[in-house]
Amino acid sequence: MKMTIKSVGLVLLGMAVLSGCGTRENAKQYDGKKLLEQKCAQCHNLDMPPKTYADEKAPPMMAVVFHVRDFMKVANPSDKKDRFIAFVQDYVIHPDRSKSFCDKKSLQTYGLMPSQKGRVTRDQLAAIAAYMYDHYDPQKYMAIMTEKARLEALPPYKRVLAQKNCLGCHGLKKDKVAPAFTRIAERYADNPKAVEEAITRGSRGHWKGFKLAMPPFKDLTPEELKGITDWVLSQAKR
Repeated sequence: MKMTIKSVGLVLLGMAVLSGCGTRENAKQYDGKKLLEQKCAQCHNLDMPPKTYADEKAPPMMAVVFHVRDFMKVANPSDKKDRFIAFVQDYVIHPDRSKSFCDKKSLQTYGLMPSQKGRVTRDQLAAIAAYMYDHYDPQKYMAIMTEKARLEALPPYKRVLAQKNCLGCHGLKKDKVAPAFTRIAERYADNPKAVEEAITRGSRGHWKGFKLAMPPFKDLTPEELKGITDWVLSQAKR
């Protein structure tokens, strides 16, 4: 019987599934997330959604998982996770173009993955693969992107209020664990720079009776920083 390259890969994959059942039980002792960060982050971007770089060594991990999940065919959907784990266990140690689910362009761009034999065990790979399968889930990705789109549609100050949970510590007119925004607006009415610095650098001891430190929020865009600063100062009592 003549076998294609793809059919050879599927046969090998099936053999790996049958031989890997006990290994997955042993893998429960490992933290798949930590192992993924330790063993894979040097080459793969692990973010979801992923960032891309001009000089990246390997495709983003989310793209890898989505691609394998899409192209790996199983008769019973409940078997797909086991097949995925077995594939990762086999491919990472014995990479081969005949087993790869990558398209030709990706293989040309990134090259074939080097074998990680001696750098990671089968049990560790089982834990890594199980975490990958659960974490890089299409439904989770869609939920993240839906929330991202919702936040991006908000005015900058509302986006910051939502993302940083500002109203969890500050009340509009009443103090909470931090002073009310009306009090902040009145104190710094003529000094927006002080508000910006408190937001980006954090602060402690600026308000009598409040012991909780203001954490720094260094990741705001200039538009968001100006938006939230202007909004805070607009809360002064009229």
